[in-house]
Amino acid sequence: MENIAIISDIHGNMTALETVLEHINQRGITKVFCLGDLIGKGPNSSQAVDRVREVCEVVILGNWDDFVPKPQENAMVQWHQNQLGPERLAYLGTLPYHVDFYMSGKYIRLYHASAKSVHHRVFPIKSPLEEKEAMFENTEWITPLEENKKPDIVGFGDIHVALIDWLDEYRTLFNVGSVGNPLDMPLATFAILHGEYGSKTPGPFSIEIVRVPYDIEKEISIAIEMGMPNVDTYALELRQAIYRWPSKVKETVAE
Repeated sequence: MENIAIISDIHGNMTALETVLEHINQRGITKVFCLGDLIGKGPNSSQAVDRVREVCEVVILGNWDDFVPKPQENAMVQWHQNQLGPERLAYLGTLPYHVDFYMSGKYIRLYHASAKSVHHRVFPIKSPLEEKEAMFENTEWITPLEENKKPDIVGFGDIHVALIDWLDEYRTLFNVGSVGNPLDMPLATFAILHGEYGSKTPGPFSIEIVRVPYDIEKEISIAIEMGMPNVDTYALELRQAIYRWPSKVKETVAE
C-alpha cells in the first residue's frame, strides 16, 4: 500500500507545517499532496511556499493563492505580497485546479474549495444535499480522467473544518481540515488516504483524519517579532480555533 498524506490551508504557519511534516515522516509516508492556501494569515508565506514545493508531489490552487498575487489595496495582503516576492507569486499562478486519480478501485478528486470555484465555499454540515452533490460534478474547471466520469470520493480544504460525509453508498465527501489555521479545534489537522495508489482494482481503502498538537505560542511569537499586521486576530484564531476577522478585513479576505 502507498498511503497519501493530504495537507491544506497552511497559511504561512511554519510551526504547524513542520510539526505535521515530521509526523508524516515518522509514519513512513512519502507521498504528500497539498490542496492550496499555502500563504497569508500567518507570518511565513515565503517559507511555506518553498517548503511545500520541496515536499509535495501535487500542489493545488487555493483562494488565497489566487487572489494574493493580484493587485490589492489591503495593507495586510500587501505585506504578504512583499514577503513572497515576484517569483513565488508567479509560481502560485501556475497551480492546477484539481487532481484526479484512482486508489483501491475508487475514483478520487481533490481540489481546494468546490467544483464551481476556488472562491465558492461549501459547508457540508449546513448545506442541502444538492449543494453537496454539486461537488462531484464536472465543471469548466475540471478535466476528468475519463470523459464524463464523476468521482466516487471528493476531498477538499478551504473551510478549515475536518469531516467525512457519506452521501450514499457510492459517494463520499471529506474535508482535510487545516494545518496552519484550523477552525474546529486548535490542532494542526490533515488527512491520510490508505489504499493502493493508482489501482482501479477494488481493495481496502480508508480515510483518516489526523490532529497534531504544535507550539501555538511559538508561532504567535514569530508573528509578533516579524511585525505582521492583524497579529492579535491571528493569535485568537490559533488559540481558540474560532474565525475572528474584523469586518473591514473580512470584506476583502477569505479563509
